[in-house]
Amino acid sequence: MSVSAVLIVKNEQDRLKDCLESLVWATEIIIVDSGSTDNTLNIAKQYTDKVYIHADWEGFGKQRQLAQGYAVCDWVFAIDADEIVTSDLRESIEHVVQANDQRYAYAINRKNWAFGQFIHHSGWSPDWVTRLYPRAKTSYCDSLVHESLLIPEGIKIESLPKTSHLLHYTYDSLYDYNLKVTGYLKAWADQRVGTKKSSVLKGVCHGMFAFFRMYILRLGFLDGRHGFILAFLTAYTTSLKYFDLWLRQQENTNDG
Repeated sequence: MSVSAVLIVKNEQDRLKDCLESLVWATEIIIVDSGSTDNTLNIAKQYTDKVYIHADWEGFGKQRQLAQGYAVCDWVFAIDADEIVTSDLRESIEHVVQANDQRYAYAINRKNWAFGQFIHHSGWSPDWVTRLYPRAKTSYCDSLVHESLLIPEGIKIESLPKTSHLLHYTYDSLYDYNLKVTGYLKAWADQRVGTKKSSVLKGVCHGMFAFFRMYILRLGFLDGRHGFILAFLTAYTTSLKYFDLWLRQQENTNDG
């Protein structure tokens, strides 16, 4: 049996090499780029000849669908450029692919790194993501952001061993955080404008609850100062999402 490692990327020259090194065992590596202006494409072509450019961005879900469309193997393993496959995870994936029971999709436990250390609480651990699935049975949804795998009737989700980690190097610095989050914020509001109502009060309340949930309910305080920073940033960006949506509503009202 065979597995296609599938990535969507843009300007990932600092992370991509380590990711691809951890994927050399895959039957094929599919990379879809959405318009990189750095050395990403050159790095990608060192590991695979299946590198494609789709700069007409329609969202994360549609881009993952496009990438899967190039795959030919029995199984798809979806991975991001800031993630690395451990040896234990590789063995678990190979075991699943060899068994080839296409009644299942598989969730993988991510181990998340932020600002210089792995985060063990804050709702970040364990972090189960469904990334290994039979190519012919399903694909990703159309969401602009926070896309997820569609689970059709007849497909069950199983978990790979908890120790089979996918290492996720989320944020190296606050600059890196801002670069990533800015795009997500816009896509979140784009997806909801005209269908979801917001207000300044909603932004404040959602932000405060986001902090409380992450720092208290999800034990972020056990991650020390990193936990506080992550909870604060989550609260801030949560409020920004609702503020952005409210401001767009005001613009539409004024235009009308």
